[in-house]
Amino acid sequence: MALSTHTTPSGFLLPSIHSAPPFFTEQPNQSTHAHLTEKWIHLILTYARHKRLFVLRVEDAEVPGGEWDEILRNERINRRILPQYLSSLMAIMVAKNLAVYEPSKQTRAVLLYWRLPEEWADVLHSWATATGQLNTILTFYEISDPPIQSPLSGIPIPLLRRAITILSRSNRAQIIGVADGEGVRFFVG
Repeated sequence: MALSTHTTPSGFLLPSIHSAPPFFTEQPNQSTHAHLTEKWIHLILTYARHKRLFVLRVEDAEVPGGEWDEILRNERINRRILPQYLSSLMAIMVAKNLAVYEPSKQTRAVLLYWRLPEEWADVLHSWATATGQLNTILTFYEISDPPIQSPLSGIPIPLLRRAITILSRSNRAQIIGVADGEGVRFFVG
């Protein structure tokens, strides 16, 4: 069977390995396992970036028609990733600092770092500068759910908090308590 790339309904180009049945099964051979793990991690992160997905759950492997369905199953070859394999991949991503368990103290859901928190910090500061928000106090909600779509639209609060903490360490932001939660003030940096 010849392997080929395939474009999903959302416009994401699946790699040819997605058409290989062994891709969906945890492999016993260590070098094959390592190779396929890297392919899966790359696929998960590029797909998440394409669809702006921030959270991956073990349950996503079992949800037909879910937001991860395009990559976690391949109906053309009648294959899907099993929850325990997805859980194993998530643990490896956490170990490589490409994801973090969120909420912490559980291992069923991860917050994906298709951009590292340091990269989000730069995006956040650039956005604040470009939109004239320096020395203005903004709530976390105003940043993650702005009236005009931005690169930060939909960013989960835990990831936003990590980015702001990074900016605080370099004196480019300060977390401030506000009436309805937390806010931040950005500084020239």
